[in-house]
Amino acid sequence: MKSNGSLFSEMPRREFLRRTALGVAGVSASTGFAHLATAASAKIPVGVQLYSVREQCARDLPGTLAAIAKMGYKGVEFAGYHGRNAKDLRKMLDDLGLITCGTHTPYESILPDKLAETIEFNRTLGNKFLIVPWMQGKTKQDWLDKAKQFNEAVTKVKSQGLWVGYHAHAHDFHLIDGESAWDIFFGNTKPEVVMQLDTSNCHEGGADPVAVLKKYPGRAITIHLKANGAGPEAVISEDKVDWQGVFSFCESKGGTQWYIVEHESSKDPLDAVKRSYAALKKLGKV
Repeated sequence: MKSNGSLFSEMPRREFLRRTALGVAGVSASTGFAHLATAASAKIPVGVQLYSVREQCARDLPGTLAAIAKMGYKGVEFAGYHGRNAKDLRKMLDDLGLITCGTHTPYESILPDKLAETIEFNRTLGNKFLIVPWMQGKTKQDWLDKAKQFNEAVTKVKSQGLWVGYHAHAHDFHLIDGESAWDIFFGNTKPEVVMQLDTSNCHEGGADPVAVLKKYPGRAITIHLKANGAGPEAVISEDKVDWQGVFSFCESKGGTQWYIVEHESSKDPLDAVKRSYAALKKLGKV
């Protein structure tokens, strides 16, 4: 389903992940696991979802990462690895002073037969957040079964300093037997399962992002900041999202560790990412 006037449907994103994801290798020092709220006096760091600049990454990943670092972003969230292994990606980021603030990794990668290599890859990359970007289910039981799988996965990765989470799409807010798929899923997962809301996709699904956030305090560990409702070139604060409500929740009850900018629809993706950062700066978020 298209969101925010995007020229790309969500299914291509799924296929994008399948085409660009690699086998994993390597070992790195583990990262600490702690569910800590951001201190009131500290700004939540801001990263960017690299799906925003997917074509630029495919052509010139080092140059695109350098451009993002120059804009002021502190981290990047991967959506595919463009033929690189975790060790090489980590070196690129370390050289630029960037942190991996998440990977969008297919559902299959957190299943028991793939989880060990997923953990190894992400520890090498220095990433704590394994975010599944796309799932579907026709029945309540489908979503309950997925919740059970996430509960098992998050228990296994916790000792490795990692989190498992799910990213919102419009269909997640459609009703199944009077309850949204989102609520069926998050109402039956452990608190450690990251609720990665996408502000635009939530709107597209007919839900209020602030109301959704308030229903699950402490679980918006990472969140996608995406404009909605003002055309394909609009960035944060130029649209209809209640940004004051989003930021107020994230900075008080959300447990939010990363703001992650995403902009899927611009004719000039790097410029859109740059304008998004400028908008956050104007709002005092960076």
